[in-house]
Amino acid sequence: MKLQHLIVAAFVAALLSGCGSLPPLNLAAPHVAMSGRKIDAELKSLTVTVARPDEKTGNLDLKYAAMDMNGQGGSMGDQMVPQMWQTALTEALNQMVIFQDDAPKKVNLSVKILKLDVPSSGVSFTTNATARYEIMDRKTGDLIFTQDISSSGTTPMDFAFLGIARMRESINRAVQNNITQFLQALETVDIQKPMFPSKGRAPKS
Repeated sequence: MKLQHLIVAAFVAALLSGCGSLPPLNLAAPHVAMSGRKIDAELKSLTVTVARPDEKTGNLDLKYAAMDMNGQGGSMGDQMVPQMWQTALTEALNQMVIFQDDAPKKVNLSVKILKLDVPSSGVSFTTNATARYEIMDRKTGDLIFTQDISSSGTTPMDFAFLGIARMRESINRAVQNNITQFLQALETVDIQKPMFPSKGRAPKS
């Protein structure tokens, strides 16, 4: 009987040790392949920012991306999420090789995080994300492409024992899916046909 108790105790200890750590914040989109087409433009600038309160379309729970197992460090989320989103998107575009460095047309790509809605508790965790992607011609001011992309990421109960670990991974998956959807949309961009030519756009307030 004692032997059985020892076996059970060892199993529980191993389970808890394996489930007692947080997955890293990893926003990099998986399985990015080289594009079969080229956009005849050079990407000169890529920025990722967080929406102002009057711009956001939902909760911006960035603190959960930086929070440790003790619930500390959440204040770093406002910096970590846009920085790591930018790094992940840069890496994906480098792998995709869709822009051309020697092209005469120069463009900016800006991303604005409009929503990162993270559940504070649950059995499975589903995070919902929305971001606005815009490609602008640096010379003419033409808005070549703009789209609000919404995505979600779900982490099931069997992913980890700790709820905060499932929460963190759901953030990873939501943003990874968001970037993946943008890359798919990027394949359809026609650089010669801007969505909003500068002469036809009202100035932003």
